[in-house]
Amino acid sequence: MRCGPAATGCSRAERRVPVSRRCVQGTQIRATSSSGRYTSRMGFLDTSAFRRFAADKMQKVNLFETPQMFCDVYCLEPGQAQKVHAHSGATKFYYVIEGEGTFSIGDATATLGPGGVAWSAPDEAHGVENRGNVQLVVLVSMAPNPNFP
Repeated sequence: MRCGPAATGCSRAERRVPVSRRCVQGTQIRATSSSGRYTSRMGFLDTSAFRRFAADKMQKVNLFETPQMFCDVYCLEPGQAQKVHAHSGATKFYYVIEGEGTFSIGDATATLGPGGVAWSAPDEAHGVENRGNVQLVVLVSMAPNPNFP
C-alpha cells in the first residue's frame, strides 16, 4: 500500500511526509534516501551534493529517514534562522559543516563553527541562527522520527 494525500489506513504523520519519501509495504516501512528511492540497508551520501539555499527562508534537505530517525541538511543564508521550538520526547542534534551558527539550547546560547555540535534533550527548546555573513550548512538529526507514528 502506498499512502497518498487521501489514502486510508495512513496516520496523519504519514500523510504529512511527501509520497516520494514514504512507502508502506504490509507493515514494513522502509527507509528513504534523498533520491526518493527506498532502501532497507545502509547507504552513503556526499552531503555537498544536497545543499539548497533560498533568499526567503532556511532550506531543509532530507538526506534519509527511517522510522527511528531522520537526517537533514539545513542551509541558512546570512540573517536566516530556525525559530526556537521543542519536540516532545525527541532528541535533536546539529553538526556544523560550513559557516558559523548561533545555537540556542534551553537557556544557553553558543556560536559554533565547523565541527561544532549542539544537541537538545527531549522537550528542550532549541534553534539556530546565521548571524554571520557567509552561508551556514548544518547536519541535523532527530530521534525518534516525528514523521512516523
